[in-house]
Amino acid sequence: MRTQLFVATLALFLGLTLAPLHADEPTKPLKSELTMVVMDPLAAPLSCPCVEGYAQREYEALESFLETKLDRSIRLYFVPTLSALKKEGITLNSVSLIIGKDSVVRYEGKQGGIDVTALARLTDKTGSTTQYGMIVVPKDDPAQSAGDLAGYHVIFGDVDAAEKHQAAIDLLTAAGVTLPEKLEVSAACSDGACKILELDGKSAAVISSYAAPLLEGCGTIKKGDLRVVAKTKEVPFVTAFATGALTKTDQAELSAALAEVVKDSQLCGKLESLIGFMPIDESEAVKKK
Repeated sequence: MRTQLFVATLALFLGLTLAPLHADEPTKPLKSELTMVVMDPLAAPLSCPCVEGYAQREYEALESFLETKLDRSIRLYFVPTLSALKKEGITLNSVSLIIGKDSVVRYEGKQGGIDVTALARLTDKTGSTTQYGMIVVPKDDPAQSAGDLAGYHVIFGDVDAAEKHQAAIDLLTAAGVTLPEKLEVSAACSDGACKILELDGKSAAVISSYAAPLLEGCGTIKKGDLRVVAKTKEVPFVTAFATGALTKTDQAELSAALAEVVKDSQLCGKLESLIGFMPIDESEAVKKK
């Protein structure tokens, strides 16, 4: 009887003293997984290795970096357009972070009905965060400037590519060139560049500044086949956007993490970037100087 009473008392004592140890242990909430979508045309999976050290950005390295900084897992997808996510079984509402051409992400985000907030812009190897459109003609064409293109058949880029569309329209209009109501549009720089080499008569094409090295490097055109007669104003290039799927706190943490990229020289090298990501306000200030 005494033995049974002792065992019962001991069990009660252990229950009272040990149970609270488990109850008081802090439970760290699990952070939800982030979905990062890369649409940067200079990302390795979306480009080609034709030009050594160019257009081979390794965003997998950024994925690992952000996972460590944010202490949460990230799923990474490479797509040329947001609509291509459907093939991956991904809905737009589930996307957390989009990195791509500024005008393209804004346009496609609006088309897809999602809110996007610009957080930072990726610098290139020179520290620039911008790009521009280049109006090119065949090398033997007599045109020397934008004003000389009156009466030319001009091939523009898609409406979502600011440097190849609206910026080029503004440039030609300011130069006194009257454009037709319906513009010919070519999504790929390579298509427009090749087409004007095949067309009879006066023609020009608008290509992106970042694409120029690839046209010759990949053998799409021969070196010297085209000549630049005008350049558009600079427009924002690769930008990191947060979507409405992230809270303000999430966005702030993500912005802080992107600002830390500059401290990792190896990561900057893999992103072909001089100083990593610049906050939007800083990149705008640099652009205006």
